[in-house]
Amino acid sequence: MAAKSDARVFSVDTRFQKMARREGGIPRDKAIAQAQTGIKEAKSHFDGWLEGELKEFVRLMKKVEGAKAAKDWIKTASFHSHQLRDSATTLGFELLAFIAGSLCEILDSIEAGGECNMESITCHIESLLLAGQASYRHLKPAQVPDLTEGLNRVVKRVKAQSA
Repeated sequence: MAAKSDARVFSVDTRFQKMARREGGIPRDKAIAQAQTGIKEAKSHFDGWLEGELKEFVRLMKKVEGAKAAKDWIKTASFHSHQLRDSATTLGFELLAFIAGSLCEILDSIEAGGECNMESITCHIESLLLAGQASYRHLKPAQVPDLTEGLNRVVKRVKAQSA
């Protein structure tokens, strides 16, 4: 039996919890409806935004390949991959979210001091270009197991080389 401890467990009332319980505001159902409306509106603008993000990736990779990229290009690529992953997740584009998340892992590994493997980055960007097409956009990762398993292998290899 463990000895009796003098530790006391207590709950902390955070600012968020206080704000959530305060009087006023809008009812939960209305807040959910507004959020769903906001997501529908964001989804309607997603095509143009996605096209811009993918063009940014291609432009950045061309600069890197031509040795014309800024020293902090990895931070730019990481920012865009995280934005894409988060937006695709929120809007329900699972395949795009999976690929962008996989790219995030590679870029995070490089930012942490790991080896920069341009082939792995290019592979992911080309996968994003494919998944960004309207005919592929609504697919789930399980529907394209060859692609997802291949990307997982690439990430594992990059992480192993960085370790």
